[in-house]
Amino acid sequence: MTLYLDANATEPLRPEARAAVLAALDLAGNPSSVHAAGRAARRVLEAARDQVAARFGAGAGEVVFTSGGTEANALAIRALAAGRRVLAGATEHPAVLAAAPGATLLPVLSDGTLDLDALEAMLAGPPALVCLMAANNETGVIHPLAEAAALCRAQGALLHVDAVQAAGRGAVSLAALGADSLAISGHKLGGPKGAGAVLLRPGLELAPLIAGGGQERGRRGGTEALPAIAGLGAAAAAADPAQAARLAALRDAIEAGCLAQGARVAGQAAPRLPNTSNLILPGAAAETQVIALDLAGVQVSAGAACSSGKVGRSHVLAAMGQAEGGIRVSLPWNAPDDAPERFLAAWSAMQNRLSRRAAGGAN
Repeated sequence: MTLYLDANATEPLRPEARAAVLAALDLAGNPSSVHAAGRAARRVLEAARDQVAARFGAGAGEVVFTSGGTEANALAIRALAAGRRVLAGATEHPAVLAAAPGATLLPVLSDGTLDLDALEAMLAGPPALVCLMAANNETGVIHPLAEAAALCRAQGALLHVDAVQAAGRGAVSLAALGADSLAISGHKLGGPKGAGAVLLRPGLELAPLIAGGGQERGRRGGTEALPAIAGLGAAAAAADPAQAARLAALRDAIEAGCLAQGARVAGQAAPRLPNTSNLILPGAAAETQVIALDLAGVQVSAGAACSSGKVGRSHVLAAMGQAEGGIRVSLPWNAPDDAPERFLAAWSAMQNRLSRRAAGGAN
């Protein structure tokens, strides 16, 4: 049986989300129509908006639905960057860096967390927009966002938080973070692909990237993808941060077994998501490990899953001063209790084969 350990690419669909999607598929109405069918669709749309707002600490009127995390980040960044310098973390997701071409990169420490002293120094000057992820998609490292937000407020800077990986895996709240905007994605929560959202600080407005018929209060044109949005709302409501302890125990067992055989864990000393581990095996290429594990029925990745299947050197690990690549093991919400045992069996066999091959090549 295949062991799926690539949740940071996509979480398995939650049953609550599946039920919501199927129910919404049966609705014929457009949420913008005023007749009964349209009003029924509008009720589903607004119920999902309420679910997202309640889970992530925003007012329902400040939730803007998008096609996913990439669009959510682009919508927020391109609107809020007007007239401002953009400062972005050196380990940000490619979607954030692409939305802010020419951004000045904020350095991270060797454990992957934001260098707060550097941020404070770089905030001096004209008004800025700071873009930081709540948790890194490759290492799971969690930035000190409360401290960063305080520095931003003191300097009149805006703060956009990419919470795509953190949402549903820990406590994430726009209000508690003190951020101006926050991006989430449905399929990273256990919802379907095709829906995401930007959450806004009250009183903050966005110019649309996509102009259309006035949907989403004029902030995102186009008929809303109702089934995907309904699934996003249901997944947001079902995602239980209380699962963190179980996932962390599974992750720690995997790491202990790999560390005992010579691996390193990127960002091990930093606060991290409970489900994520980036394992570096000295001398072993990440892509080689991914392929070998896949052949053994264990599915992991070597960094972000948004690069058209290409595997290259990780800019995240490079920013942390790591010369070698690592594999990302990310446990899904429904990870089986025997995941460590099954992973370590496949990983140890792979490690032994690579060691024998290296020894043979040296002779």
